[in-house]
Parts: sequence; C-alpha cells; structure tokens
Amino acid sequence: MHLSKDSGEEIPGSPQIAVNTDPPFREYHFIDLNKLKVENLRKLFANRPNVTIYEGDCNTVMLEQVLPRVRYEDYKRGLCLLDPYRLHLNWEVIRQAGQMKTLDIFLNFPIADMNRNVFWRNPEGVDESDIQRMNAFWGDDSWRRVAYKEVQTLFGPMDEKTDNETVAEAFRERLQRVAGFANLPEPIPMRNNQGAIVYYLFFASAKPVAQHIVTQIFNKYRNRGAT
Repeated sequence: MHLSKDSGEEIPGSPQIAVNTDPPFREYHFIDLNKLKVENLRKLFANRPNVTIYEGDCNTVMLEQVLPRVRYEDYKRGLCLLDPYRLHLNWEVIRQAGQMKTLDIFLNFPIADMNRNVFWRNPEGVDESDIQRMNAFWGDDSWRRVAYKEVQTLFGPMDEKTDNETVAEAFRERLQRVAGFANLPEPIPMRNNQGAIVYYLFFASAKPVAQHIVTQIFNKYRNRGAT
C-alpha cells in the first residue's frame, strides 16, 4: 500500500493491482528482501493458493525459482515487474528474461541513484562498491562510455558527464541488442514533486503488439510532469 501525499488515503500497490486484475493471471510471484513487507504480503494473500511470496534476493530467486517456470517449451508466458531498491538488480536477470522470449517486462531504471552515487563529475571519487553495483546492473563497465564523453579543454582532454536521456537511450539499445528484447518503446521518465527525473519506466517485449499497446499508454502520461 501507498499513502497519497495529498489526501493521506491508502492506494493499492502493484501486488494488489496485479492480483485484482481481470482477466487474472494463473500464478503470482512476489519477491522482497524486507521482512516486514513480506509478512504484510503474506497477510494480504493468505487465502490465495496461486500466490507465492519469497523473502530473499530477487536476483537469486528469479534465476533459480521463478524464470524456470516460464519456459517457452512449456508454452508458458509471463509479465514481470522489476522494481529494484536502487542499483540492486543484476543484468543477468534481465538478460535471461530477454533470451527466454516468454516474458514482457516493466523495469524501473534508477537514474537518480546512478547520478547520486556513480555518475559524478569527478568519476575518480566514486566508491568502488558503487562502481561494482553499476557494473552488475549494466552487465559490464560499458556504461562509462555512455555516461561520459571526452571534451577538449585548456588543460587537455577531460571527461564530461552526459545527460539522463543519453544514458536511458543507451540502456534501451542494450536491452534490444544484448538482452534480446525485440520491441522497446521509448521509456517514460518518472518525476518527483520538483520535476526531477527519479527513474525511467522501461517496457520490453518479444511481441510488437505489446509494444504498440504500451506506447499508447506511455504517450498518454509522458508529459504529465511530477508523479
């Protein structure tokens, strides 16, 4: 559940929205590291035998327990929402989902966390642990060539930080070229109350009809400003 900033009323979160969607899915799988959130999910869906809740690292749970249930040869299909806490999602989960050709995914791309902890104007000052998290999320260190461009100054060549749109577009190309998702509409920027982009919402699919539907939805909300 979420609390409305304006009215204070409770707003259903994505698990409740998913479970209450009509027509329904056959199975629902929810993963969280936070024990309290897991306990709340278990209370909410205690009477739903088609809901499975995991307490743990989604990178492990997805690869070992969830993705094997959606194999192409078993005629299974799925919709996946990847909503990481900051940069704690590994590229291998995304890549495998793309290679399977059975999953459509929504992905929250945490650009604010990247700017805050990794994409510094002085990249030499970035903590090594944040660099490793970025490498794991992107899949390698090629993000460096995207996040910075070399410019000539009076003091010689220097790295200059690029903008959010450049990073988001490069990741979109990576989803298609490396992960293997064939259909990717332009992601929608999600903003805070000050209008700053907090993350980009990506959609990736193997099916063109899915891209067409989501593009219409994204275009409807793209220029609404703050979330």
